[in-house]
Amino acid sequence: MRNPLSKIEALEDAEHLDRIATPVRTRVHALPLGPVRDALRGRWQGHPLHPALVQAPIGAWTSAALLDLTRGNERAARLLVATGLATAVPAALAGAVDFADQFPEQERVGVVHAAANTTAVACYAASLVARSRGRSGRLLGFAGLAAATAGGFLGGHLAYRQAAGVNHSQSVPHLIYEGWHPVGDPEEFPRGSVVRRMVGEVPVLLVRDSQGTGELHALADRCAHLSGPLSKGEISDGCVTCPWHGSTFRLADGACVAGPATAPQPSFDVRLNDGLVEIRLREGHAR
Repeated sequence: MRNPLSKIEALEDAEHLDRIATPVRTRVHALPLGPVRDALRGRWQGHPLHPALVQAPIGAWTSAALLDLTRGNERAARLLVATGLATAVPAALAGAVDFADQFPEQERVGVVHAAANTTAVACYAASLVARSRGRSGRLLGFAGLAAATAGGFLGGHLAYRQAAGVNHSQSVPHLIYEGWHPVGDPEEFPRGSVVRRMVGEVPVLLVRDSQGTGELHALADRCAHLSGPLSKGEISDGCVTCPWHGSTFRLADGACVAGPATAPQPSFDVRLNDGLVEIRLREGHAR
């Protein structure tokens, strides 16, 4: 039996879509958004904002379609179509910011997802103009809803099949046994140096402060955004920056201080016991 998702999966390998995805990514990165960029990513709430924002236009347009199936609700349907168009703007901007920091396979599906949603917006804009001029605009509205539904299906594929936007460190507490784990002798962790150790199946980043008391910090090594190797990233001002997409985490507690990651990085308590450095998954991350 043929996989019903085969055509969508084929998009992931469609390298010709890179001719669209690459310049779009460049332009999105060039937008002077400042701190608004992380707000659109949803770092303040701990998970991506885009899925929440899309509820407004989809809800408005679906409600308009239901009213279009009846008579006498033209004014309300027109208001809902306009509401959907207005709320589609921040939803699209949040989606674009997320899109610009993904793997190529995800970006290829993402540009088709965006194309479907752009088609929906164009159909609803034309529908609103027709309604404002006293014409029906219903067929354009139904076409827009069909395009938005296709875009939503692709968005679900991005999130649940390709794991775009999910917390890639969520499995850490389930892969590390409770309690303390030895990771080496104290002299194996010189000041300012990055050391990578395995604790069970989980790679761990350990960094000793180069100044002050020389406290030793430990975080899960794989970035919560897309599993980038933090141990190959830059250490600066008490933080580590992922080399793949620039997510920045505080070494002391794993807090995400800059996106595109939205979730914190699992962190560990560190102690010296019987001449060995030991770490334990910090409370709040443990199962």
